[in-house]
Amino acid sequence: MHGGGGSGSDGKKRARIEIIPLIDVIFFLLATFVLFTLSLNQTKGHPVALPTAQTSIPRDPTGAVTLTVTAEGTIYWDKDLVTLDEFLSRLQAYQRDEGGDARVLINGDKNTLFAQVTYVVDQVRIAGIPQIFIETQVFQAK
Repeated sequence: MHGGGGSGSDGKKRARIEIIPLIDVIFFLLATFVLFTLSLNQTKGHPVALPTAQTSIPRDPTGAVTLTVTAEGTIYWDKDLVTLDEFLSRLQAYQRDEGGDARVLINGDKNTLFAQVTYVVDQVRIAGIPQIFIETQVFQAK
């Protein structure tokens, strides 16, 4: 009597690759990747070390301009380094194009001088943009 299943002609069992567990693992990795990328809160701004705050809330960066003030005092419009003149002209053009829907997210490095961030906020208000958000990291209690 000859056993069926994975036996070769010499009676030894042949190795089999099971596809179902492999597909399960691939779907698990795919689902993990999708959930992880959805949980990321992506910013369009230049990367800086944000200050922390206990009252931080998630914000929606879509449709908003991100202004970044670095520790050195330079200003970035989204990821583009701009001069003060470029900053002011882009701000006016953005307000003119977006009107009442204009929103600005301000990233300030935690080592930035307060006066530099105040200047940016003041210029945004002068341009007539009332929706200003300051980005922070969530304070992690120890």
